[in-house]
Amino acid sequence: MNRFEENILLEKILEARGDEQEFLKADGFDTAIIGLEESSGRLIYSVSRIIAILMEDMEESDAWEHYYYNIEGGYVGEYTPIWCYDYF
Repeated sequence: MNRFEENILLEKILEARGDEQEFLKADGFDTAIIGLEESSGRLIYSVSRIIAILMEDMEESDAWEHYYYNIEGGYVGEYTPIWCYDYF
């Protein structure tokens, strides 16, 4: 497990929605989930947390390159997650 605690929010979202809706999750980034866009049912991920998770295995510049190319750049349909830039 990375430096973030297990994501209780994901468990709450799944409990509340149950089988009512399908979700597309970014593999390996459950602890970066920060919410759900209610009308579309898309999961919202913290970009700062994603970068921190990636930096456990690579340098920051490589983490950003990997994020832009492999995560943000990948469209997988109408349930593609939302990437929240939360560096403020």
